[in-house]
Amino acid sequence: MPDWNPELYLKFSRQRGRPAADLIAQIDLDKPRSIVDLGCGTGTSTEQLHHCWPDAEITGLDSSHTMLEQARGAHPEWRWIESVIESWQPEKQYDLVFSNAALHWVPNHGEIFPRLLNAVARGGALAIQMPNNFQAPAHLAMKQAAADPRWAGGLRKAAENIFIQPAAFYYNVLRKDANALNIWETEYLQIMDGPGAVFDWMRSTAMRPYLSRLANDAQRSEFEQLCLAEYEKLFPADDLGKSLFPYKRMFIVAEK
Repeated sequence: MPDWNPELYLKFSRQRGRPAADLIAQIDLDKPRSIVDLGCGTGTSTEQLHHCWPDAEITGLDSSHTMLEQARGAHPEWRWIESVIESWQPEKQYDLVFSNAALHWVPNHGEIFPRLLNAVARGGALAIQMPNNFQAPAHLAMKQAAADPRWAGGLRKAAENIFIQPAAFYYNVLRKDANALNIWETEYLQIMDGPGAVFDWMRSTAMRPYLSRLANDAQRSEFEQLCLAEYEKLFPADDLGKSLFPYKRMFIVAEK
């Protein structure tokens, strides 16, 4: 899959930062000494963690070289690791293992979530936020565009790289090893600058697996135009040029 586009991703930094802040607000830790941010991207969530716990040793991990370059440039004093989360082998236990909007891309949650909790020191916490919007109209519109005969079935499995499970799944996976569990969902009513902004939001994240499977720029442009036409119907701009874009997310805090 092509590397992430930091500029496009950060176009919505305010909306993307709010779930991270809401997750941090539910972490009951006084002075964690060590924090790792899994799927840190450009480091915006890592900055939020540092703001809350300025004395903690900070590590960020991400698979995108481009995103990490931006994070490292902004904060060379922190440790940055280029790796996929599923291959991460922690050298020690952390007081806080944190992941904001990354683990839905990672398979085998029944195996990896207990392993991440095992990377938490006693008295610490595992804190995770994942988008859970994959049955919403914006995603269904992409699936509809992917079914167009012009792609000859090449996009059939593009949506299968999303691995989020129902909330009860995570309760059962974590309950035996966690001292306490807090699992909840929130739907944010995001106010966007018209359907084009909804399109850019999707293009910066969830549309990437579809675009990466198309053969050339012409096909990618056709697919994008199909999606944009649907978003103009689904998320019409009001008299102020704004579109409402509901977006659901799942949150998990497991105390060790």
